[in-house]
Amino acid sequence: MKLIAELGAISVVSTETIVLGIFKGVQRPGGAAGGVDKKLGGALSDLLSDGDFQGKKGETFLLRTDGKILAKRVLLVGLGDPEKFSTDVAREVSAIAAKTCAKFSEMATIVHGSGIGGLETKSAAQALAEGILLGTYKFSKYRSNFKANDEKGKLEKIRVVEFDSKKLSALRIGLETGEKIARATCTARDLANEPGLTLTPKELAKRAEAMAKSFELECKILDEKTIEKEGMGGILSVARGSEEPPRFIVLEHNASAKKQGTVVLVGKGITFDSGGYSLKPRDGMGDMKFDMSGAAAVFGAMQAAADLNLPVHVVGLISASENLVSGRAIKPGDVITMLGGKTVEITNTDAEGRLVLGDALVYAQRYKPKAVIDLATLTGACVIALGKEASGLFCNDKELTQRLQQASEATGERVWPLPLYDEYRDILKSEVADMMNSNLRVAQAGACVGASFLKEFVNYPWAHLDIAGPAYNVDSRKYHQKGATGFGVRLLVKFLTEWAEKS
Repeated sequence: MKLIAELGAISVVSTETIVLGIFKGVQRPGGAAGGVDKKLGGALSDLLSDGDFQGKKGETFLLRTDGKILAKRVLLVGLGDPEKFSTDVAREVSAIAAKTCAKFSEMATIVHGSGIGGLETKSAAQALAEGILLGTYKFSKYRSNFKANDEKGKLEKIRVVEFDSKKLSALRIGLETGEKIARATCTARDLANEPGLTLTPKELAKRAEAMAKSFELECKILDEKTIEKEGMGGILSVARGSEEPPRFIVLEHNASAKKQGTVVLVGKGITFDSGGYSLKPRDGMGDMKFDMSGAAAVFGAMQAAADLNLPVHVVGLISASENLVSGRAIKPGDVITMLGGKTVEITNTDAEGRLVLGDALVYAQRYKPKAVIDLATLTGACVIALGKEASGLFCNDKELTQRLQQASEATGERVWPLPLYDEYRDILKSEVADMMNSNLRVAQAGACVGASFLKEFVNYPWAHLDIAGPAYNVDSRKYHQKGATGFGVRLLVKFLTEWAEKS
């Protein structure tokens, strides 16, 4: 799909369909929509005054132009209340418009919200590109009949028209930025949507090497022997039950910018999680291919950082393993030694994510980071607390918390602060090791307890994002389809962009 910025009036564009955004409460369209309305003899005004189209958020109305303008059709899309308009609404309505026009090969549109909505042209264009590409994403590689049945008339070209020549440069920059971020998010979606059969830890490492080569990132892969030599007992213990060996992936962007401060991103990469001997129930186990969504987010964020050439030193660390059952698998009651020397009593083999993350968080210390952010589908408890609407945010640094909240507001990838009280750490006290990985006798504050475990492995400004809720959907919503959402990529890219500007 190509997004092309053009200078001109959308009322004279020759295309299959033009898209116009209309706010709720508008009785007579102005601006670009007004120009189209005039050429159509007031047809749009009639729709509005008769109440056939009211401009409610996400509402659509498709009408034929009967040769009155060069475009065959006009698609009206409702932008909702102008006082509630935001970049996230712009993404949502752009996705709706693109999906409505999916059966056509081409459409033309203006950016939404750069007038009454109050958005700058660049921001509006970026939101438009993100909404279109994220909203039309499909994971179809395993559907043998997909091309024949579903891609007929596929939307291939989108022309974004701007009348003011002074805004054309900002429009192009916004579209390019949004396209790169959206494609990185779709990369993360592709990874998380892959079945565990095909996306093993070794395969994830191969894809990381290929991506690094394409986007000029430094890449280092630690195999099982190197992981053992390093003393990364958390990863090794989780991987014991699988015939697939673990991998520890290190991606690095712009090492020359170390003086401005290094940011490390850490992702949980359990490519399939059966729960181990603490076996998960049958229902929903198929979703456990999504247990590497944190790793996918880090993968996508690193791709975007390189593609956008962000002037910040970023390191991405991914702990990749399977968590399966076998005669070699770790068992409840075992004691392991993590990287850095802490010992952990295993009480729950299904609390494996914190083990692979603990090693990665200690490994991150060697970069002397100014900030570390880990992402993981860590606990079902966080889903119970926040649902699919937000990620839990645990942080030991007030400024880092604020920066992540600001990035969250800008991207629509919501985070919600949760506490790290000392009492949560006390729940993990062990009689035989430095701590337990879980306390099955205390069924409370599971997300907070899991985050408190991770806190034991950090000595720097750190944030933990428990993305178990928003990492994947069981149905379509907004500009996300059923399956992996790529949550975290846009949040991290915005955070890194702001970090670079403030450093």
